[in-house]
Amino acid sequence: MNELDPIAVFRTEAAEQLELIEAGLLDLMRDLSDRAQIDAVFRGLHTLKGSGSMFGFDQLAAFTHHCETAFDRVRKGEAPATKELVGAVLDAQGHMQALLENPNGDYEAMSSVLLEKLRLAVGANGMQSATTTPAASQPAVVTSSAGNAKNWYLKFSLPTNSMANGTNPLGLLDELRDLGECRIEAGTDAVPLLQDLDPRDLHIGWTVHLTTEKSRSDIEDVFIFVMDDMTMELREIQADRQQASAPVVAIPPAPVAEAQSKAPAQQTDAAKAQPADAKSQKQADNVRIPALRLDEMMDRVGELVIAQSRLSQMANSAADLGLRSVSEEIERLAGELRDTMMVLRMMPVASLFSRFRRLVHDLARETGKDIELITEGESTEVDKTVIDRLADPLVHLVRNSIDHGLESPEDRIAAGKSAVGRVILSAHQTGSEVIISIKDDGRGIDRQKVRAKAEANGLIQPGAQLADKELLQLIFQPGFSTAEKVTNLSGRGVGMDVVKKTIETLRGSIDVASEFGNGSNIALRIPLTLAIIDGLLVRVGNGRYVIPLTAVEECLELSVEQDLRSRGRSFISLRDDLVPFLRLRELFRTGTEPDPYQKVVVISTGSQRVGLVVDQIIGDHQTVIKSMSKLHDHVSTFSGATILGDGNVALILDVVHLIAAGQHQEAQLRAAG
Repeated sequence: MNELDPIAVFRTEAAEQLELIEAGLLDLMRDLSDRAQIDAVFRGLHTLKGSGSMFGFDQLAAFTHHCETAFDRVRKGEAPATKELVGAVLDAQGHMQALLENPNGDYEAMSSVLLEKLRLAVGANGMQSATTTPAASQPAVVTSSAGNAKNWYLKFSLPTNSMANGTNPLGLLDELRDLGECRIEAGTDAVPLLQDLDPRDLHIGWTVHLTTEKSRSDIEDVFIFVMDDMTMELREIQADRQQASAPVVAIPPAPVAEAQSKAPAQQTDAAKAQPADAKSQKQADNVRIPALRLDEMMDRVGELVIAQSRLSQMANSAADLGLRSVSEEIERLAGELRDTMMVLRMMPVASLFSRFRRLVHDLARETGKDIELITEGESTEVDKTVIDRLADPLVHLVRNSIDHGLESPEDRIAAGKSAVGRVILSAHQTGSEVIISIKDDGRGIDRQKVRAKAEANGLIQPGAQLADKELLQLIFQPGFSTAEKVTNLSGRGVGMDVVKKTIETLRGSIDVASEFGNGSNIALRIPLTLAIIDGLLVRVGNGRYVIPLTAVEECLELSVEQDLRSRGRSFISLRDDLVPFLRLRELFRTGTEPDPYQKVVVISTGSQRVGLVVDQIIGDHQTVIKSMSKLHDHVSTFSGATILGDGNVALILDVVHLIAAGQHQEAQLRAAG
C-alpha cells in the first residue's frame, strides 16, 4: 500500500484548519469580547502559517502572517476586536483557500487589496509589524537585553519522525532568536552510529538560554503547532543579570547544584512525556482514510451480501444441516459487517450545516438584512454520499428563504416582528429516514401570487381546484419564480426545480408548509444511506420487484370481489379513508392473468398514501442498490436494481414517482366523476 502524499495530507489538514478559523471568526462576530475565540483564531492562523512554511507554501505562510499579526495585537490588548477586522480576516480566509489550492498562482494584486483592507481595519500603526515577512523566513537577528528582560532556560526535543512529517526545527530556532538574545546548544547524545542512522529521523535535542522581554506565552507560541507531540522544559532563571546576560562565558555549576537542577529537569521531562504518550495514543485511535476507499469497501460488502443471499437460498433448498449452519453463520457475520460499514460511512450533519454560517453572514451583508442562523440536531448522522449531494439543494433553499422569505428590518418592525430574521436549519431521524428542515419567520408564501404565476405559465388551468399542498408544490416547477425582479440571488426560476430533482435522485421527498405572514418550512425527507436498504420483495406477473421497506405502511389482501367492485374507480377504503391504488400488472404491461388473491401494499411519504396491487408478497430482502444504466435514465418508475440470490435482477420501485402517479390517477377520476 502506497504511503500518503505529505502534501495531500497537509492540504487536507489545512482545509480543516481554515474551516475552524472561519467558524471562530463567525462566533467572534457575535461577541467581539470572547477571549476564547480570539485565542482560537490566533492559534489557527499561527498553525496554518507555520505548517504552510514547512511544506513550501510560502505565499500562504507570508499572507497568513499578516492576519496572525493583527490577531496577536488583539490578543495582547494592543488593538480592539472590531467587526471590520473580523470581516477583513473572513475575506482573507477565502484568499488563503485559493493560495492553498494553487500555491504558485499570481495573487499579488488580490493580496494587496486584502492587506490594505486589513491595515485599515486594525489601524495604520497596528500593521507596522505586519509588513515584515514571517519570522521563520527571516535571517536570525540577535537583540540585546533591556531593562525588563528575563532569563529563560528552555530544553526541548521533537519526535523522531518530525522532519518526515514536515516539521522544520531550524525555523523554530529562528523564531526563538527573534525573541531576544539567544544561546543555543545542540544535544547529540541520542545520535546513533552511522550504520544505524536514518537521515529521515531526528535525534537531536536543544538547550536554549534566552534573554527576552517577551512573556512565557510568547515563547510557548513558537511551538504552538508541535506542542502536543514534543517534550519541553521551560523555566525562568532567577540569577544576577550580569551573569545571565553573558553571551559566551558559562560558569559550570557546582556538582550539588547540577544534581539538583537535573532532578527537576528529569521530572519535567517525564511529566511532559506522559501527555505526549497520551496524545500519541489518541492519534493512534483515529485513522484518516480517503473516502474512495470507503466506497470501494462498501461495494465489496454489497457483493458479499449478494453472495450470502445466494448461499442462503442454496442451503435452504438442500438437506445438508451442516451447510445450513455455515450459511446462517455467514449471514450473521455479513450482517454485522454491513452494519459496521454503514456506521463508518455515517457523518453528522454538523459538517453540512457549518457551511451555511458563512453563507448567511455574506447574504446578510449583501441584502442589508439582520439574519440569525440557528442549527438544531447537528449530531444527526447521514451517509457521507447523501451529505455531499445535499449541499447544493440546501444552498438554494437557504438563499430563497433569505431573499424571498425574510423581510427587510423596516418591514419586519412594521409587521410587529423583531428586526432580526431567523433561519432555522434542523435535522432529526425518524426510522431509516432523516428529515432536514429549512424554516424561516419571514413573510411566507403568497398563494395568490403562486396561482397567478402558474396560470400565466400554463401549469394549471384558470380556476382549477387544487389542494394546498399541490399548490405549494408548484414552486418546484422549472422556470417558476414569483420574484418581481431578477437579482444576484434569485428571480430566474432556476434552482427549486434542481432541488426537487436532486432530492428525488436520493429517493427522498419534499414537504412544504407555509403560513402567509409567519414564514415557511421546507422539509426534506432523505434516506439514511444510498448503498444498502431493507426492501419488501414482491412478484408482479413473472417479474420480481423491490419496494423500499421504509415507505411500506401496511399490506392487505384484495379479493376478487373488491377488485371487480373497484373497476373504473381505483380506491380502497382503509379505516374510513379512501386510498387510490395502482395495478402494477397493468402499469408494467405484464400480459399475465392476476392471481386469485392479489395483495395491496400501501406505501406513503409523509401524509400521502398510495396502494400498489401485486400478485404475491415474497418477503423482506436486504437490497444492494445498483444504479441503472444511462439508457434507462428516462424510466422514472424505477430508482435502481438489485441482484437476487438466484442471480436474477429485481427492479427497485421509485416510491415518489408511484405516489405522484397515484395522485394523478385520483385527480383524473375525480374530474371524470
